[in-house]
Amino acid sequence: MVTEEEKIFAKNFNIEDLSDVPSGLPPHLKVKQNRVLSKNDAPIDTQDTIYMGGDISVGVDESVKLKNFYEDFKVDVISCTETDMEFDMIGIDAAFANAFRRILIAEVPTMAIEKVLIAYNTSVIIDEVLAHRIGLIPIAVDPRLFEYLSENDQPNEKNTIVFKLHVKCPKGAPRLRVLTNELIWLPNGSEFLKESGGSNSKPKTYTSFSCSQDSLPEFANNPIAPSHLDILIAKLSPGQEIELEAHAIKGIGKTHAKWSPVGTAWYRMLPEVVLLGEVENEQAEQLVKACPQNVFDIEDMGNGRKRATVAQPRNCTLCSECIRDTGLEDLVDLRSVKNHFIFKIESTGSLPPDVLFTEAVKIMEDKCERVIGDLS
Repeated sequence: MVTEEEKIFAKNFNIEDLSDVPSGLPPHLKVKQNRVLSKNDAPIDTQDTIYMGGDISVGVDESVKLKNFYEDFKVDVISCTETDMEFDMIGIDAAFANAFRRILIAEVPTMAIEKVLIAYNTSVIIDEVLAHRIGLIPIAVDPRLFEYLSENDQPNEKNTIVFKLHVKCPKGAPRLRVLTNELIWLPNGSEFLKESGGSNSKPKTYTSFSCSQDSLPEFANNPIAPSHLDILIAKLSPGQEIELEAHAIKGIGKTHAKWSPVGTAWYRMLPEVVLLGEVENEQAEQLVKACPQNVFDIEDMGNGRKRATVAQPRNCTLCSECIRDTGLEDLVDLRSVKNHFIFKIESTGSLPPDVLFTEAVKIMEDKCERVIGDLS
């Protein structure tokens, strides 16, 4: 007969309280939870275990908690130049890394040419194609200094940048290459007449600037120009001529790709290369030779022995060449860390890549605040 004390003990018994019972997941399941394993035919363990709750029975809480996020999240900058940036985002889910990528491509604003007023074009490039090519030219200017131009707004010094292009190839001269350095900034606005006006009124142009943009302190010593001055716009034969005005306004890549501030923004999971056994002598040389990214190196062990080592795992592209037709499938594991992302940003030149990422974080923060506001 079961006593009352035995009933209480059975009710409160927890096997994890025993000293000889290991806590958490066993090592082989821990690898499945945190790594993607690359095989010859296809990667395995690609599912994300966050939020699933499948390991609650063994005492593993997979729910996202703010305290854990503060402790685990980290950003390490690997390299940063005026145009390129590489950094590691550690301790986040792929959904967050992808959200930053999408925001960088489609929602961080820039200035781009929207209207092209063509006065004269005798080149072989038709007006529509010429306007499209000019619209894709990146402009080196901080978009935060300008306002959006709505349908009801008048183009002015706060929302519009005007460039002019007037190039002619003289007769008898060789063909002329028209580059972006021919785009001249007009700080006083448009010079093309929209209306002649009366005898006592000032002729109206396509913009209404109340002051010159180069009189503003942010542009006084920093004139506005294309990000790159050697982009080819057109080629003119002798006697051909182009005269136009280009008006740039503020926009986002979601509207058109010309407003995207990045040439590309992408990420990949951190590769992890593990040797499961000793790879020596001929096998070591075979392994080093098979890898196109020079991930492996050979270590001299003395007495004529050579051993393969993982020298540069970050260079691994998970191409699987090292385990394809080399007989090393059981000695090399190619993995990817699920919560560690190598992120790269290539700016078109409007803003430095580190500033672009900061702006993307602000946009993400604003989105979160709006969601919280709608739910509260």
